[in-house]
Amino acid sequence: MPKDDHASVNRVEALDLLRLVAVLGVVLYHYGFRGASVGDHTWAALPYLSSFAMYGYLGVPAFFVISGFVIAYSAEGRTASEFAIARFSRIYPTFVLCMTITALGILFFGGELFQVSFARWAANLAIASPALGFPYMDSAYWSLVIEVTFYAWVTVLIATGLFPRRLDALVLAWLFLSMTNELTADSAILEKVFLTDNAGYFATGLMLYEFHRGRRDLMWVCIFGLSVGIAVFHAIHSLGWLHAHSDVVFQPSVVATIFLASVAAIFLATRLNVPLLPSKITIAIGALTYPFYLLHQQLGYAILSRFPPQYQSAATVCLIVLAIAAASWSICRYIEVPLRTTTRQLLSKALLLRAAA
Repeated sequence: MPKDDHASVNRVEALDLLRLVAVLGVVLYHYGFRGASVGDHTWAALPYLSSFAMYGYLGVPAFFVISGFVIAYSAEGRTASEFAIARFSRIYPTFVLCMTITALGILFFGGELFQVSFARWAANLAIASPALGFPYMDSAYWSLVIEVTFYAWVTVLIATGLFPRRLDALVLAWLFLSMTNELTADSAILEKVFLTDNAGYFATGLMLYEFHRGRRDLMWVCIFGLSVGIAVFHAIHSLGWLHAHSDVVFQPSVVATIFLASVAAIFLATRLNVPLLPSKITIAIGALTYPFYLLHQQLGYAILSRFPPQYQSAATVCLIVLAIAAASWSICRYIEVPLRTTTRQLLSKALLLRAAA
């Protein structure tokens, strides 16, 4: 998942390490339990890991909590246009690059099993390609749609002056809408527009940032507790969908425990004053997690499919994942920064020209 590059003496480097843990959990889920989607069929490369790999998907809710924290920080002191430009520059160029690499990988390695077309690639430029009638280039992109929707709402709320000035009221209203929809109509439109299935995760991150800024009042305690409680509800409520699509029973107590442990780890990470690793290493780890997340699944499975069955072993999977991680590091080290800088400069210049017109 993307992180922000907003410079700060208070930068929480430990969150970069937690991003890596979260993305490795998702990798474990995809290779040890879920597998890549091929039509209506999925299979896991390492099914003997399924008993614990099945819970690796909880890396995504952890990402959402971290995102709530980071976005609250990123928005501080910025106008709506500055925030939107920073987010777009950080997310979109890298997404297009990684999505194109995945498409080319499927084209060259996918064979008859994995298919790609120019129309599918073009639809994926919109990120939310299912809205245009085409599947995601990689099914992991669904969570990026959630992130982008969250960023869009933050942009609107900054523009109206409500964020972060009326954060308590905003979070409470969001959580109320979320639970109302979850327990009554369960409207797909409300879910997509207002992220009612994920509100608790982002709200938890927003409240963690408030604590990081020094807030300790009773209202914060109440809203934070409510946010975490609803986030646990989200995590357990999603088990119905997971069971329907995997025919496997997930234990709610295990899900709740893992999620709460994730929140505790994120909280402790924001309180650490001593770096766990040298800053350069930590920053590099944090930077590679976004392209790694975008590339790890469908591209990896396309490559794995070219190996004979007897060579589709744990060692082969590890080599493929390590190769994708190395490619991700190369992208963030040599390509992503120039792309982001150029995009930001062009958008900022366009905004100035529009203001002067």
